[in-house]
Amino acid sequence: MNSRVPGPARPADAAFAAAACIVLAGYNNLAGVQPWHRRWYPAVNALAATATLAAAAANGLTPADLGLRRDRLRSGLRLGSAAAAPVVAAFGLAALTPATRPLLNDQRIAGLDRRQLAYHVLLRIPVGTVAWEEIAFRGVLQAALRRVLAEPAATAVGSAVFGLWHIRPTAEALAVNRLAAGRGAQITAVTAVAAGTAGGGRAAVPAARTLRQPGRAGIAAPGRQLRGPAGQRPGPAYRPTWTRPNATPWSPRSRPVRLEVILAACW
Repeated sequence: MNSRVPGPARPADAAFAAAACIVLAGYNNLAGVQPWHRRWYPAVNALAATATLAAAAANGLTPADLGLRRDRLRSGLRLGSAAAAPVVAAFGLAALTPATRPLLNDQRIAGLDRRQLAYHVLLRIPVGTVAWEEIAFRGVLQAALRRVLAEPAATAVGSAVFGLWHIRPTAEALAVNRLAAGRGAQITAVTAVAAGTAGGGRAAVPAARTLRQPGRAGIAAPGRQLRGPAGQRPGPAYRPTWTRPNATPWSPRSRPVRLEVILAACW
């Protein structure tokens, strides 16, 4: 389903989408090398996620646009669990198999004690990595791109930015673990990982998009109503007018910006 709103995109929407691409492409590769970012990784990225949600709200994106509606929480948990299960099973199998166990050796975490391991598993990865990336890419960036691009183009651009996001972490992991000897091998490996990450991000978008789509009862998201003449279904020549309950009718040409995101509810 293509959620792009009919009519020309507002310049502000296009500017926000472009800015989001530039900031996210550079953030992990520039800020990630700073000592303060490494030291306060979960806190800094949680603050970045909050700032990103605030910027999205100021630009008119709603919780429904971001896939953060409360009524979709259970379906989101089911979808996420189903998607994560094979990955967890594959890593578990690799860890239990002597032939594949060495492939999981990572010198960045090899010397961690129990306290440090708990910090990574319970705080650094869930808050500093997973929540931040999901909000930034599957939430804000994808929603911003879908307002100004057709669905295939929005998915391709968002996936490419997601691949660029992983350049520095991949290069560091290769260097620490001595997995690519020579500059040429390093460039090839980083390019391959970035492309694979982009492809994985693109494959995950259709599943994440279901959290933004309405139920089968209608094509309008909850909180919005699609009105046709005398309650009739819109015909091919009918141009819809979107309204929220108790709100002034809204048409794709007017596109007023409304601040509807409450960050506490999003979290």
